[in-house]
Amino acid sequence: MFRTVRELVEIAEKENLLISEVMIRQEMDIKNKTREEVFNEMERNLQVMEKAVADSLKGVHSVTGLTGGDAVKIQDYMKKHTPLSGYVMLDAVSKAMGTNEVNAAMGVICATPTAGSAGVVPGTLFAVKEQLNPTREQMIRYLFTAGAFGLVVANNAFISGAAGGCQAEVGSAGAMASAAIVEMAGGTPSESAEAFAMTLKNMLGLVCDPVAGLVEVPCVKRNAGGSALAVVSADMALAGVKSRIPCDEVIGAMYRIGQQMPSSLRETGEGGLADTPTGRFLKEKIFGV
Repeated sequence: MFRTVRELVEIAEKENLLISEVMIRQEMDIKNKTREEVFNEMERNLQVMEKAVADSLKGVHSVTGLTGGDAVKIQDYMKKHTPLSGYVMLDAVSKAMGTNEVNAAMGVICATPTAGSAGVVPGTLFAVKEQLNPTREQMIRYLFTAGAFGLVVANNAFISGAAGGCQAEVGSAGAMASAAIVEMAGGTPSESAEAFAMTLKNMLGLVCDPVAGLVEVPCVKRNAGGSALAVVSADMALAGVKSRIPCDEVIGAMYRIGQQMPSSLRETGEGGLADTPTGRFLKEKIFGV
């Protein structure tokens, strides 16, 4: 039904549908499943995300000791102070980091679109939930909306750090979340596309440089940054701010940047933060090499 964001938005606007509905119908068609079956599949994904967020707020730590406990620290901070960045944004940051802490601790997460970027979509969802009070169906639709935009990225660029750097992982995840926030907040399909474009534009060029080759540092905190940017971009789009560069062109730019990125900055753990004195020290401490 659609391959580009432009096509996705045109279908939604022409047929007066939500982006999520376009994605649901496409899933039904491609998988030859009923609406109920498609919804039930996404409900299971939502349950996994929900549990990961809940588990993280009890406190989890990775075997290496590189990550863990920061989601709880932020929640404690919010109880004692008025967040400078606002409650919803910092709550999203906490829950995004928490989900990735669960991932690093070998817990169960839902890759959205990857394990390394799995915190952004659920982190933002369960943060805006506190303000927007969505129904369960709306929460499931949030994931379909995010998935629709993620599908376009996967078909026209890449979503893995090994292929295109962290712009392809956290960048895509943040953009997907931003588009979904807009729909949940009552925005139009076009506004969802604008939010997506503005988020991804601000993540272009982001390298993938995991310390010791592990999806912990700086991955967990990059999920925090992607979540914060997603919330900001959603607000900008809902305010009427538009991206001067169309969404599909932003995706194309991300693809070309990823192709030009050296392999040392694409998940190999050979460059960037992984190649700092502390990064090398941590690798030797963990692996003895």
